Amino acid sequence: MGPIAKVAGRISGGLIACLSFYMLSGVSHAQSPEEFYHGKTVSLIVSSDVGGGYDALSRITARNMIKHVPGQPNIVVRNMPGAGGIRAPNYVYSVAEKDGTVFSLMQNTIPLEPLAGNKAATFDPLKLLWLGSPNVEMGLLMVWHTKGVRTLEQMLATELTVGVPAAASTPAYNTRLLNQVLGAKLKLIPGYPGSNASLLAMEKGEVDAYPHFYTSMMQSRPTWMRDKQIYVVAQWGPYKEKNLPDVPFLPDVVKDPEKLALLNVASASFALGRPFMMPPGVPPERLAVMRKALFATFNDPAFADDAQKISFGDLAPQTGEQIEKIIRDVYASPPHIVEQFRVIATGESK
Repeated sequence: MGPIAKVAGRISGGLIACLSFYMLSGVSHAQSPEEFYHGKTVSLIVSSDVGGGYDALSRITARNMIKHVPGQPNIVVRNMPGAGGIRAPNYVYSVAEKDGTVFSLMQNTIPLEPLAGNKAATFDPLKLLWLGSPNVEMGLLMVWHTKGVRTLEQMLATELTVGVPAAASTPAYNTRLLNQVLGAKLKLIPGYPGSNASLLAMEKGEVDAYPHFYTSMMQSRPTWMRDKQIYVVAQWGPYKEKNLPDVPFLPDVVKDPEKLALLNVASASFALGRPFMMPPGVPPERLAVMRKALFATFNDPAFADDAQKISFGDLAPQTGEQIEKIIRDVYASPPHIVEQFRVIATGESK
């Protein structure tokens, strides 16, 4: 071998040795979650406007979660309302950073929008990374006291009007569900801007009833039940609300297996509570850290105190794995049940 070849060989060997050193050095010094999150700003995107229950929940979550995330990043709430709550998950799924610096809180009916055939929902709930939920929701039907309806049997025998924002809104959805599984005679009156307007309409005598979440009712109208301004005639969800022991629980009332299966699918959103998620593609170790941090937050006494201050109600924290299972089970429902669910969700048959 000539002198030039020997020099070239030494240079080549040296380059390989250097590259090997840097590659091994990079592996051995890969960022831990604590190193990654230190000094970072994490965005908590909320699929509703400022001032509502979801916004209040997001802010006490951000405030209390900082200490549970390794590296203690700054967590900033970003409100992203629009498209009936679908704008935020669409953004998180397709546009948001997938490095672990973005997570989101969405309304609990939104993960079921693709199942309902909503083409505006371009995200895939089976690919989103679910972090957990602080609670489960219980649905209830409240009737204004002047209507004279105090029991489920009286409700089923009476035509009642229900004020809702739009035909595709959650209150309209729940009204159609009650009509379908119970044979109720609830008549939708659309055009109210939101739940507060619907509740004011009940007070004025414009409408008779409203399907609501127990937590939301206790946040917005905590004295109504106590003062007998309303009568709660039905409840449904993952389990019976302990504060409503005498109110009929629909999974116990509905005896037809097909209707019970439909009730279970249609009320799966209640079991989701108020779900938090991250976009697909987040590194597994950061997903694990955020799941653990969120669950620790929901079990933190400081968070419980803050939740009480905003009248959030009873906490029943769920893990990301529990939320993921609920969604997978719902999306595995038989096609004929899914079709009935779509009719209830949209108000339109094929």
